Formats: sequence, structure tokens, C-alpha cells
Amino acid sequence: MTQEEMALRYGCNPHQVPARVYSDGVLPFRVLNGSPGYINMLDALNSWQLVKELKQALGLPAAASFKHVSPAGAAVGIPLSDTLRKAYFIGNMEISALAAAYARARGADRLSSYGDWIALSDTVDIPTAKLINREVSDGLIAPGYEPEALAMLKEKKQGRYPIVEIDADYEPREMEVKELFGVWFEQKRNNLQVNDDLLKNIVTRNRELPDSAVRDLIVATIALKYTQSNSVCFAYEGQVIGAGAGQQSRIHCTRLAGGKADRWFLRQHPAILDLRWRKGIGRPERDNAIDLCFQDELTSSEQESWASAFEEVPARMSLQEKKGWLSRFSGVALSSDAFFPFRDCIDRAYQSGVKYVVEPGGALRDEDVIRACDDYGMVMIFSKTRLFHH
Repeated sequence: MTQEEMALRYGCNPHQVPARVYSDGVLPFRVLNGSPGYINMLDALNSWQLVKELKQALGLPAAASFKHVSPAGAAVGIPLSDTLRKAYFIGNMEISALAAAYARARGADRLSSYGDWIALSDTVDIPTAKLINREVSDGLIAPGYEPEALAMLKEKKQGRYPIVEIDADYEPREMEVKELFGVWFEQKRNNLQVNDDLLKNIVTRNRELPDSAVRDLIVATIALKYTQSNSVCFAYEGQVIGAGAGQQSRIHCTRLAGGKADRWFLRQHPAILDLRWRKGIGRPERDNAIDLCFQDELTSSEQESWASAFEEVPARMSLQEKKGWLSRFSGVALSSDAFFPFRDCIDRAYQSGVKYVVEPGGALRDEDVIRACDDYGMVMIFSKTRLFHH
């Protein structure tokens, strides 16, 4: 890899031309297919760091589904249950550990992942390429590609699908620089290693922290490290299930993440898994229809769109049915990139099955927040580490 700069299609918007990426050394990647844009490369380099860190921290293949410089989902390669295979429209496809990681990352929030940028920690194999080929995606970054997998991916988007190969051994300089409005900003790169050392300072009465919770707290915290702040992340079974990104208040982050987690659980309801789809309807249309199943009210156009997806129009889920199903789930991990200023975030998190919480601590009302966790029997950890990302 000897290229020092690469022209981009355009900047953040089509009228922002010319645009390029460049380095005073050698670019740590090469484009194998297609022509990435400015936002594509922002997503590529952020998401690559996320999956690289997940792999290093947990020793499992990792994947991320990125949209607009934040992860819609991230996960490690834990085998999929039959329920998740059905919820993710996997069926009987052959699934490798890497493919399972991407299925989980894409499955966290399938609506948001439509047109995602994909990052994979390992060499892309054929099962993963087959899975990617089925989905609407804007590009992919990985450290390598099996020849047959690469050939398969090159056919996507009529041969225009952006495929980037990253140097897995590349390490950037310690200091990073960006420019805004003609002014240069410089800071030390956020090279904090997220591992179980951040999870030692338990501040609640409940101190039981099983290995599965440690794993999920690490998944959520590494995802936060590359999520636009303010942000809160819910994780479960080795994957993100709800990310609340870029909000100006912590409670709105929590509500957004909790709502997405609720939808993730609701997708696994037998009534959803057994929906009878109209012949020929695609996965994106199914995702949209499933989302409408969970809304309390529909406009006339939404009602028409929803009803047209099915062979036989089903009844939408009642509030009582939704609450009953969601009450079955617990053991969810939550990570916050900054402290909770009030207990309201804990109250909302409990409604979505949160049992384990990590946040920096240091708020004026820390004792109120701890007390809320004790009220619900949660385990709370103060990491003493803020993870803002902009």
C-alpha cells in the first residue's frame, strides 16, 4: 500500500467538491472496488476501529453496521438462536462466526441499518459475503477477503459497491488533528483500552457481575467510544440492541436506546415471527411493516402501507401484549458515555430490562442514581472514564 492520497466522489454533500483523503505518510487502506465518498470513509475508519477493539477485547470476530458516523449496531460472533435466525431473516443459511457477528450487528436496528457501512474484524468469508449481498448496504471495510467472497461482493450494486481493505497492523500517530472553519484542533487520540479493568468499581448493594454481563458491558462501552455524543448504549447476548446517539440530554439518549431495545425484543414475539408476508415483498419492506406493528396509532397512509405487506392482514400488537412480552426480558447491559445527572435514566432503563450499568460517575446526584439502581436490584459501576466522541 503506497498511495498517499485518494480522491473522493464529493464531500459531505454532492455540491462539496473536490474532496479527498490524504496522509503525510502512506494511506493504511486500499480500495478494491467502487468509489467511496467522504461520509463513507468517515464511517469506514470509525467502524474499523470499533471492530478491531471488540476483537482485541473479547477474542471473537466482530462486526459493526454504521450510519452517519455512529453504529446502528455492533456485535461479536456468538452463534444465533433459531429465534434470531428467524427474526433476522437468516433461515437455514450457512453462518460462520463472522457472519453471525454481522447478522447481529445488522439486526440491532434493521431500519437504521438500511444503507449501512459495514466493518468486519476478520477476513471476509463466503457465508458473510452471501449475507451482505442480500442487504442494502453502501460499502464495506475489512482486513482481507477470500477470493470467491471478493468476487461475489464486486457484483453488488452493478459492480459499484465500495470495498475497502484496511491494513490490520496500522497504528495512527498519538496526536490527531482536524480542521473546522479554518481553525486546527489537536488532541491526543482516544487510545483508552476498554476491558474489565473499567468494571471493578461497583457502587451498588448488588455486586454480582456474571461473565456474560462483563462481555455485554464491554460491547456497549466500545460501541459508545465511536458513537456521536451524547450517547447511551444497551447490549445483550454480545450485541448492541439499542443505541441512543447524538442527543442533547441524557434522558433522551436513554429513551431512544430503550425504545430500540424494546423493538429488538418485540421482533422476537411469536406473532411477529409467524407473520404471513405477501409474495415477493422484500426484507426492507418487511422491516418497515414490523416497525409499524409496534406503533400505537397509524396514519391512513401508514395503515395502507402496513396492510399491503401481508397475505392476510394481522392485528397489530396491543399495549398490553407488548408490555407482557417485554416483561419477560432482563439482564440487559447499559453503558453511558457520561454520568447520569438524575435517576430518570435508570427508571427508564429498568423498563427495558436493564440489570447492569456502567457510567463514569461524578454527578452531583450520584447518590440518587445509585439509590435508583438499588431500588431495582441493578449492578452499577462507576468507571471514572468519560467517552465523548465528536
